[in-house]
Amino acid sequence: MLGESIYIRGREAFTGGSPQAVYEELWQRGRKGRLRTRAILALAALLLCGLLVNPVFGVVAAVLLASVDALVHWRLYNASRVWRRGRRGVERMDRTLRLTLERRGHRVLHGRVVPGHETADELVVGPGGVWLVHNEAWAPDAEISHHGGRLFIDGRTQSKLVGGLTARAAEAGRLISGRYGAPVTVTPVLAVHGGKLVRSPFTADGIVFAPPLRLVRWMRRNPVAEHSAEEVEAIARAAVHSLPIGGRIMTDAPPPPSRVAAKPAADTPVTAEPVKAGPVTAEPAGPSPADAAPAEVAAGEAGGGDAVTTAA
Repeated sequence: MLGESIYIRGREAFTGGSPQAVYEELWQRGRKGRLRTRAILALAALLLCGLLVNPVFGVVAAVLLASVDALVHWRLYNASRVWRRGRRGVERMDRTLRLTLERRGHRVLHGRVVPGHETADELVVGPGGVWLVHNEAWAPDAEISHHGGRLFIDGRTQSKLVGGLTARAAEAGRLISGRYGAPVTVTPVLAVHGGKLVRSPFTADGIVFAPPLRLVRWMRRNPVAEHSAEEVEAIARAAVHSLPIGGRIMTDAPPPPSRVAAKPAADTPVTAEPVKAGPVTAEPAGPSPADAAPAEVAAGEAGGGDAVTTAA
């Protein structure tokens, strides 16, 4: 039972159970058998090596053989935890990108929503181009291959997966280009977690498939564009504003309230208070021509007409 695949449908004993529950059940059922086999192998090594060489060598051989058997089974158990690979695939890719490309001048955005499409797991902006990274987990015994330029999983095409990823990258490129002010091409790639790849990396339906480390290596060695450091920062800022987190689009911050209050409203007319002309009183002493001219000009401006000067 332990050697059978847990992905075969129609098992009444496990109908409705998640892959985690099914695998845990199968693993626990086979625990006694594994321990029995390990003990038999260790005992055989102890007797055989103890009789042929010496008792000390027999004990060492028994312990070593039991440890190797435990290690092999632990690796099989760890490699078959598909539910954890599916849940932690994004975390694993995030850690890989942080330790590799982000240290080489690349900007990585995580969990960005492409409006009208699904979430982009990672968006990598670097000197060699812009990539939309999608993470996908398959069963350990799933065969991932390509024939005639198309992707096949266990002999079946994946039109929905490929079409959705291609459309997501195209829409992301359109939004970023509109914000950036120049054409930006977003290349879709897929990080494979689990499964058996016939060859890695390979291109199918215009998308590159590879495990995380090999995918990062491919992105470094196969640039699709040339961007300077300033352009990388500008494209990353455009992506931040264009692709929201959780459906919320980032907008430019409004000016501070103090500056808003200092500026008058554009539609408010500016009116001046009317100037009332008061009575003109004559000076008791006769003014000089130099002093009379400004007074007459001011009186003329107050009355709304032209100032007229008369010669004495």
